[in-house]
Amino acid sequence: MATFNYTGRNASGSQVKDSIEAANVNSAAERLFKMGITPTAIVAEKQANTSGASIDVFELLNNGRVSLEELIIFCRQMYALMRSGVPILRAINGMVESANSTALKKALTDIGKQLEGGYTFSSALNNHPKIFGHLFVSLIHVGENTGQLDQSFLKLTSYLERELSTRKRIKAALRYPSMVLIAITAAVVILNIFVIPTFADMFSRLGADLPPATQFIIASSNLFINYWHFMLLVVFIMVVMIKQSLKTTKGRYQWDRRKIKIPIVGSIIERSILARFSHSFAIVLKAGVPMTTGLTLVGEAVDNSYMQEKISAMRQGIESGDSLLRSAISSRLFTPLVLQMIAVGEETGRVDELLAEVGDYYEREVDFDLETLTARIEPLLLIVVAAMVLVLALGIFTPMWDMASAMQG
Repeated sequence: MATFNYTGRNASGSQVKDSIEAANVNSAAERLFKMGITPTAIVAEKQANTSGASIDVFELLNNGRVSLEELIIFCRQMYALMRSGVPILRAINGMVESANSTALKKALTDIGKQLEGGYTFSSALNNHPKIFGHLFVSLIHVGENTGQLDQSFLKLTSYLERELSTRKRIKAALRYPSMVLIAITAAVVILNIFVIPTFADMFSRLGADLPPATQFIIASSNLFINYWHFMLLVVFIMVVMIKQSLKTTKGRYQWDRRKIKIPIVGSIIERSILARFSHSFAIVLKAGVPMTTGLTLVGEAVDNSYMQEKISAMRQGIESGDSLLRSAISSRLFTPLVLQMIAVGEETGRVDELLAEVGDYYEREVDFDLETLTARIEPLLLIVVAAMVLVLALGIFTPMWDMASAMQG
C-alpha cells in the first residue's frame, strides 16, 4: 500500500487536505468518492528507499535509458491492455507496478500524473525523449487520433523486436573476432614484458651482433617496460578526445560517414541502417503519417547523422515536387533492385508494403553477411598472427643460430 496526499472538496463544498493509503491513484480516488470527498489533486507521498544509493548509481550508469527488452515488454502489455478495453490511465498505473526498470517506473509515474492533468498520452510520452523516441511518440499520436492505439503498440512491438534481433546477430557475429583480438593483444603484452627481456639479457651477456629484427623486438620490449604508464596515458587521452569529438556535430557526422565505409563490416552497418529506415518508413506510412513528416521521423530514428542528411535531402526533394523514386535515386543510398521495388510501390499505391519488402531484403542481406563475416575476418587474423610469429622467429632464433654457427666454427 502507498500513501497519497490529496486535496478535495467535501459534501458542503469546503476544501479538504489529508493523506490516504491505497494501492494506486485510482483506488485512492474511489475511496475518497465513497467518503463523500471529490478529489482535485492526488499525489503519491515520497518515501525513503533503503536501496536508494544503488538505484541512483545504476541510473547514473544507464543515463536514464531503458533497455530494448524492457520497452518490448511494455509495448506487448500495453497492446494487450488496450485491446481489452482498459482505460489508458488505469493501464499506465498498472504498468508502474509491473515495470522492472526504475527509470521506466519513474517515467510512467510522471506520465500518469500528466494524464490526470489533462495531457494527451503522446504529449506525456514526448516529455521523456531518452526512453520514448520520436518515432515511438509519433505512432502513439497517430493511434490516439485514429482510435487504434492498440495497433500502434503492436507495430512498435514488431519494430523493437526486429531491432533487438538485429543487434544480437551483430554482437554474436563479432564475438569470435573480438576474442581473438583480445588474445593477440594479451600475447603481445606478455611477450614484451616477460619473454623478450629474458632473451635480451642473454644476448647482451654473450655480446652477439643483433640483426634488425632482434633490435626491433628488444626496443619494443623496452618501450613497454619503461614507458607503459606514458602509453596508458596516451591511450586514455586519445579515448577522451575521441569521445569529445563524437559529442560535436561535425565529429559525429564524420564518424557516421566513415564507419559505413569500413572494410568488411561497413557494408553490414549500412545495410542494417537501411533495413531500419525501410521498416520504420513503412510503419509510419501505413499508420497514415504524411510522407514528408514520416521521412523526418524516420531520419531521427536511424541514429546516423550522415544517413539523416541523405534522408533530409529526400524529404526536401519531395517537398519540391519530386517523386519518392527520384528522391531515392538522388540520395544514392539504394541499389537498383530496391529502386525498382520503390517504383512499383509508387505505381501501384502500395509504397508501405513495398518498403516493408525492401526492409526484409536488406535484413536478408545483413543475415548473409553476418553468417560469412567470421570466414572473411579469419584470413586477416591469421595474417596478423603469422606476422607476429615471423617477427619473433627472426628476432629470437636468428641470433641464436648465428651464435651456434660461430661456436661450431
